[in-house]
Amino acid sequence: MEPATVVHLLYAVLLVAVSVQLSSFATSIYLHRSLAHRGLYLNPVVAFPMRVQLWLATGINPKEWVAVHRKHHRHTDVEGDPHSPVLEGLWQILFGNIYYYAREAHKKETVETFAPDVGNGWLDRHFFRYGLLGVFCGIAICMWLLGPVWGGIAFLVQAGTYIFFSAVVNGANHALGSRNFENTATNLQIVALLTAGEGLHNNHHAYPTSARFSIRRGEIDPSWIVVKILSWLRLARPLKLAPQLES
Repeated sequence: MEPATVVHLLYAVLLVAVSVQLSSFATSIYLHRSLAHRGLYLNPVVAFPMRVQLWLATGINPKEWVAVHRKHHRHTDVEGDPHSPVLEGLWQILFGNIYYYAREAHKKETVETFAPDVGNGWLDRHFFRYGLLGVFCGIAICMWLLGPVWGGIAFLVQAGTYIFFSAVVNGANHALGSRNFENTATNLQIVALLTAGEGLHNNHHAYPTSARFSIRRGEIDPSWIVVKILSWLRLARPLKLAPQLES
């Protein structure tokens, strides 16, 4: 392999790794804990870059994401759940989660019912609601950084990895793992480490509005570490916290 090719490959891998983690933290901290459940206040100085990251790397419309997620909590693993492995099957969610998400996100009734308070600002209405525009801008940035071939490949890989991580949370974290509480979600620490804490899903379903997903000693919630740093900098403020279990 040519030295130049190796360099481009290494840069592409680095871009993918950084982008996936930035998107994961933005999803967990901004979309999930702050917007969807209102358990965390974020200063706009922090919230805006997270929103831009998600728009460029994934094309996610925050209003749609919040609506689908809130509906999932309203009908967890029963009729009406947008992406339940109990209803649809684990493999269908692991490899088809994007279909189930898109199907629900495009329902006007779901968006109006579950997210009337989200995505109503000028920027949301004129820019961030257009996911494809964000994706095209993201692809253009990747190609500018790495060239047409490697940039295009890097964008597709980071987007595909993010989509798969989301499917693992929606699928595996409702079928495999441990439970601290009596609900249908599960905890998978390895998934939590890969998805900025989202793998502590059983804890989250027990206390949906908590800004911290870790409950027991030994559980690691990467996003909570970031939130504590942001809080120290007075750029974030937890509004609700779940109690810590003794063991």
